[in-house]
Amino acid sequence: MNIIVTGASQGIGNEIVKVFSSSKKNHVIAISRNEKRLQALVAECKKNNSEANVTPYAFDLTQFDFYPLVIQRIENYMSHCDILINNAGKLIHRSFKKIDHHDFDEIFNVNVKGLFFFTQAILPMMGKGSHIVNIGSIGGIQGSKKFKGLTAYSASKGAVAILSEALAEELMEEDIRVNCLALGGVETEMFKRAFPNAEASYTPNQMAHYIVDFALNGWKHFNGKILPVSLGTP
Repeated sequence: MNIIVTGASQGIGNEIVKVFSSSKKNHVIAISRNEKRLQALVAECKKNNSEANVTPYAFDLTQFDFYPLVIQRIENYMSHCDILINNAGKLIHRSFKKIDHHDFDEIFNVNVKGLFFFTQAILPMMGKGSHIVNIGSIGGIQGSKKFKGLTAYSASKGAVAILSEALAEELMEEDIRVNCLALGGVETEMFKRAFPNAEASYTPNQMAHYIVDFALNGWKHFNGKILPVSLGTP
């Protein structure tokens, strides 16, 4: 099975690649801006499974003008994509009064625009039975508890949720499934920045196992759904 994971250099994305690569049947392209961390990830995957097939690809998803070249290179690595996990995310913890245009664009360029156009670029590689899993946030769901300092981030994840619903409708006739997992607290660097005094419900490894299982099997039961994955708040 061919899988592409964005935001793979650390946290949940890093663990997702490790879980997928534990099977020699899978080929994973791991995408992140941090080439050094990607190389370390490949080494760890090989250590855990000598037959692990992981291709690191260092790329900044906000470099939109380079997408045609990026896709050309990805197509050289794999002929098609069965699972796309849009995990890359940006969080700036800052009060609404202090968020500026640069902060806003930085958050939305990664969390929304990057996800939108990278999915659009990869789509020709995806066929019937493929599954797109967008990693959202519990804070991006209407009616959930919101937190100070995360207004722009939560708004961006709300956009991801609606985008997932709309994209599922767009791709229904092609039998490509799209779902959004709205995650609660996971013990990542991003979580610690947002909630320095809070205790997360999951480790990145625990959440990665859930996401991998959902990516492999959730398409059989869900399409266009925003599914909360949380034991508590945050």
